[in-house]
Amino acid sequence: MTDVYKVSGAGRKPKLATPPKACETHSHVYGPAAKYKRFPGRNPPYEASIEAYAEMLDRLGMERCVIVQPSLYSHDNTCSLDAMAWFGKARARGVAVTRTDVSRQELQRLHDAGMRGIRFYLLVDDYKMEDAPGMAKKVAPFGWHLQVQDHGNWLSDAMPLLKSLPVDIVIDHVGRTPPENGVDDPGFKALLRFMETGKCWVKISAPYLASLDGPPRFADVGEKVRALVDVRPDRLVWAANWPHPNHTAAENKPEEADCLDVLLDWVPDQKVRDAILADNAGKLYDFDD
Repeated sequence: MTDVYKVSGAGRKPKLATPPKACETHSHVYGPAAKYKRFPGRNPPYEASIEAYAEMLDRLGMERCVIVQPSLYSHDNTCSLDAMAWFGKARARGVAVTRTDVSRQELQRLHDAGMRGIRFYLLVDDYKMEDAPGMAKKVAPFGWHLQVQDHGNWLSDAMPLLKSLPVDIVIDHVGRTPPENGVDDPGFKALLRFMETGKCWVKISAPYLASLDGPPRFADVGEKVRALVDVRPDRLVWAANWPHPNHTAAENKPEEADCLDVLLDWVPDQKVRDAILADNAGKLYDFDD
């Protein structure tokens, strides 16, 4: 590969003081191409090392982390597992991608390593929504969840299937519903109703993916977060989305501290904010079992 840059974990320190056991719940590690085989056709022009990720976590005050299997490696979880082992099970959990015919033995191996969910990133073809019932049935005995991401007008159509599954559902990046519709978007309203059941969790993350207002306040995303907090603050977690895969040049990388500091405005109640940053993730990712 040419023109590869190494993503840094450096940046400014946030104004927000994180609580003990604060957890960053959605980032990826991209190891050296010579060591970790990349899925054909998926070649982002950068590496994002475990050391750089750890630097970012320490800068933000995050004691715990969740490493999410990136589309770069499809169902080969080796790089993510190595990164989780680097941190150790006291500090790291993971979300995997597997083949649809994955065996119980393989799921047990992944569980023992700290995996706690299956990622349905529907913008690539590792899974389709129709695979969800079968995969949910496989992972339910392990207490795993399905983590789902799409964008645009997708949530209203997906909701009946997601509600029918025998596992909890985690929705990425505040749902990525059309930003021009705001809190009145039909999919976002369906998400709020699903949140009421307690089976749905939402990641407050990557506000730059669905904001017309933009940094540093991302005010339109903030309106959605406040609506989510009003419904089920105990089903919200926070994430940095490092190394920001949608930003493929070093000069336009989002500042993680900006994405954390907005919680001071969006979630002014410190007790609720601390739960979002620590307690909720401890429960969802089985840190405190």
